[in-house]
Amino acid sequence: MRIAYGVFGYGRGHATRTAAVLPDLMRRHDVQLYAGADAYDQLSPQYRVVRIPTMGYGYGKDGRLTTWHTFRKNGWHIFDMLFRGPEFQQVRDAILDFRPDVIISDAEPWTHRVARHLRIPRIGFDHFGVMVYCKPKIPFGDRIKSRRDVFVYRTLMGRPERIIVSSFYHAPPRWDRVRVIGPLLRDEILNATPTAGEHLLVYFNKGQYQFQPHIERALREINVPVLIYGTERRGVDGHLHFKPPSNVPFVEDMASCRAIISTAGNQLVGEAVHLGKPMLVMPEDCVEQRLNGTQLAAMGLGMKIAHADLSVDRLREFLDNEQVYQANIRQRRRDGRREAVEAIEQFLSELATGPRPKEPVPAEHA
Repeated sequence: MRIAYGVFGYGRGHATRTAAVLPDLMRRHDVQLYAGADAYDQLSPQYRVVRIPTMGYGYGKDGRLTTWHTFRKNGWHIFDMLFRGPEFQQVRDAILDFRPDVIISDAEPWTHRVARHLRIPRIGFDHFGVMVYCKPKIPFGDRIKSRRDVFVYRTLMGRPERIIVSSFYHAPPRWDRVRVIGPLLRDEILNATPTAGEHLLVYFNKGQYQFQPHIERALREINVPVLIYGTERRGVDGHLHFKPPSNVPFVEDMASCRAIISTAGNQLVGEAVHLGKPMLVMPEDCVEQRLNGTQLAAMGLGMKIAHADLSVDRLREFLDNEQVYQANIRQRRRDGRREAVEAIEQFLSELATGPRPKEPVPAEHA
């Protein structure tokens, strides 16, 4: 079967999740990837990838994600996508050239919209779907905001014929065409041998905004070796080591670290749990990451704090409890890759035998 696979380009989690299932899928099917930005950079050295546009979050001067800056950054892209502008046509033509039987999309809006337009069956496969297609326990203060985020997601992505949700915590699905699976672990993670090192691993998906002076000050005062990924700085400065983006070296540093400090992306949490590493998470200012952080703390896998609240005292509090976190982590390890491949194969079989209109959706019905 010919599969077009769209990968949202912001951050590295979407590409990491995709890389976990690609080897199995490519042994059975002809797969063409479509991605931009971070995902393109991560996947293109190893796989055939068509570069497509990417949307992303916008940040204020204080390093916080803001709705206004996000809208300013993506307004044209949204207009283009909804009204089939040149970017939409670029993605449409690239997909038509490949002639896929099915489209799988990891939160990638252009491939979702093109699939809807061309009436190609699609499988949604991401983590954000836990808020859209499942029933998670969202904290009271975020329930109204979650409805806004779900509305935006549904407007951009539509409703796929089948849905897979990858999550390090469980949430009951709303419909029988939704499959909830565990976090996806790529080969590098599965092949890594965890060791009890002394260093902390710090990772920011957008360090130019998130690595604020108070964060650096707290890391210097803790007086523990720190490896930092995601900033534009390089080299050793005291006990801080600023490292370039990488794949295998990053996994090696994660497998040998004492603990991880990061935002609250689902993919990284799942990998940290597998490697037995406690996490101190500072969720980005969005409901999904705050929900991830709340679930992580509730499961006893680490600590959740606000980005502005990181200090040397909070770091020490986190490290003082690392043995408790590690005991809880040992009970939570789960690899959802086999579950994902089984779900994809089942859905491909179901979609291949179902009715499929051949004409594109008219503009007034898109």
